[in-house]
Amino acid sequence: MAPGATPAAGLAREAVAPGSVRIPPAPHRRHWTAAVAALVVLLLGGGGAWFLAQPQAVVTAVRVFGSIDIRQSQLAFNDNDRIVRILVQEGDRVKQGQLLAELDATRLQASADRAAADAEAARNTLARLRNGSRPQEIAQARAAVAAAVATEANARVTYARFAKLAVISAESLLDRDNAEQALKVASANRDSAEQALALAVEGPRWEDVKVAEAQLRSAEAAEVYTRRQLADARLYAPADGTIEDRVLEVGDMASPDRPALTLDLANPVYARAYLPERELGRVRPGMRAFVLSDAFPGERFPAWIGFIATTAEFTPKTVETTEVRTELVYRMHVYACNPDGRLRLGAPVTVEIPLHDNDPAAHGNQPCG
Repeated sequence: MAPGATPAAGLAREAVAPGSVRIPPAPHRRHWTAAVAALVVLLLGGGGAWFLAQPQAVVTAVRVFGSIDIRQSQLAFNDNDRIVRILVQEGDRVKQGQLLAELDATRLQASADRAAADAEAARNTLARLRNGSRPQEIAQARAAVAAAVATEANARVTYARFAKLAVISAESLLDRDNAEQALKVASANRDSAEQALALAVEGPRWEDVKVAEAQLRSAEAAEVYTRRQLADARLYAPADGTIEDRVLEVGDMASPDRPALTLDLANPVYARAYLPERELGRVRPGMRAFVLSDAFPGERFPAWIGFIATTAEFTPKTVETTEVRTELVYRMHVYACNPDGRLRLGAPVTVEIPLHDNDPAAHGNQPCG
């Protein structure tokens, strides 16, 4: 300490010395550190207790995202011929069973008529065999037998006379021989008439009946086939929907491998959505769901889970953010009835699947009535 300086002045100079840091004595620093630690422990303890006291959030539904897909049917004629009429335009709504288009049926009608005539002829032939001989036919056979017997008797008498006369040379041997041959012919005709009478009385053989039955079945099958071909000349709507496209026009040649019309099956439609792997245990096919569309705010379309893929895939990159693209998901179809056609192809939708009181249920072949 400099001469004449007081202790207080020395302390003041020490506190304001340039570049120096004021460090409290060790006992004061220990007290300050302990106080701060106690405050931190108090705050953490109280905050943890408050956090644990809060109720956990209850998950009541699973929400996934996707877009509407329309099922389509490619309508083609089941025959080859030229189109003569198309009764619908693109965008027309049609009902199941409605006539849509027709082929030229001239050739098919002729084939059907010919097959019908063949079937009728075979049917009558079989009926004739089953009914057997008519009484008039049996009577005619008996008369033929009587005539043959009389002819044979006359030939026998003639031959006997010529034979006697030939012995005394009153008749030539040639006449005797001719009379003998006439007798043989008369005897053969009598035998033939007797056999014809027996057949008329006995009726047709069972083998002939079986052959006629087989011919009738063949003719009837041909008739059914040609009638089916004729019916296939008309194209009907297989279900309710909307005509998406007229692929062929009047005058075009139709065939089974060339669709004539494209039909959008509008009821039900389905949303193609993607279920995250973590939700796979909660969602099952048959569960109720709701489809929400931005085009109809606040409206929930009743739906159901129809299909969940068995193989995982990555989220489609065209519809998700970069962070979600690498997440494994399962493709699913969520069906919804769409009687008014408001859910349009490609529309983005949100699918909401309740998790409570939502057991899977069967919806049958016609869930929309």
